[in-house]
Amino acid sequence: MTLRPTLLAAGAAASVLALAACSGEAAATSAGTSEDPVRIGVVSAGEDYWDTFAEAAAAEGIEVEIVNFSDYQLPNQGLSDGDLDLNQFQHLQFLAGYNAARGDDLTPIGATAVYPLGLYSTAHASLEEIPAGGQVAIPNDETNQARALLVLQDAGLVTLRDGGSSFSTPADVIAEESRVTVTPVDAAQTAIALADVDASIINNDFVGDAGLTEDDAIFTDDPDSAAAAPYINVWVARSADAEDETLQQLVDIYHSPEVEAGVLEASGGTGVVKDNDAADLQAILDGIETDLAGR
Repeated sequence: MTLRPTLLAAGAAASVLALAACSGEAAATSAGTSEDPVRIGVVSAGEDYWDTFAEAAAAEGIEVEIVNFSDYQLPNQGLSDGDLDLNQFQHLQFLAGYNAARGDDLTPIGATAVYPLGLYSTAHASLEEIPAGGQVAIPNDETNQARALLVLQDAGLVTLRDGGSSFSTPADVIAEESRVTVTPVDAAQTAIALADVDASIINNDFVGDAGLTEDDAIFTDDPDSAAAAPYINVWVARSADAEDETLQQLVDIYHSPEVEAGVLEASGGTGVVKDNDAADLQAILDGIETDLAGR
């Protein structure tokens, strides 16, 4: 699965030595015997759709090697260092943070999907039932927290200073214009917190911990909204390779019906496939990086 919100808290201190030793840290599977396969860094090589993708690529004469990582900084470092040709595990917000921290210019060349973020409640059946002065738990890591606040604003439960952004914090909640208060907790605790709050923003990976399914959400963000744009998951290449025809062909293969069906199945039906072109994705990334530079 491409990077979901819960994975964004991965540590920023990546070990280059660990990357060099990826034969121990990362499991690689090859789609063929080509001496020069396209090496793709992912964090979800165990998902069946990667086999489907590799087979479809081989049918087009492209041999790929899927390289799996458990450290979410390493696929970007590997791409920067030339050990990978592509990666596909992150959304634009995460990529912007990497580029800013490393002074890099890794480039999105195609979209994959957005995974909506949901608001859940075991005390109330709808948004309308959440009382004024109610309490909502949100994840406390920087990226998830900002997105959760945007979801609550879209739901009409809070108002954020200056309209909010992908860098908003609880300090940006305008109390006198908001219906609820927010309580940041560890992302893994948002489901558990449901027993003590009126509602909770819960990342997909923890919904099952509350005995819920994604269908139980009383509100989710709109995957086509401007607020959701930073969370579009993307294919990423080095800027010098952004126009490479083989890499572009692999993006197209990913969007073949059989591969997309596998991606959606792996997401439990929650993913929303996106087809933004590279120019649109770069414009969104540029905006995030500009905002980040101004902080």
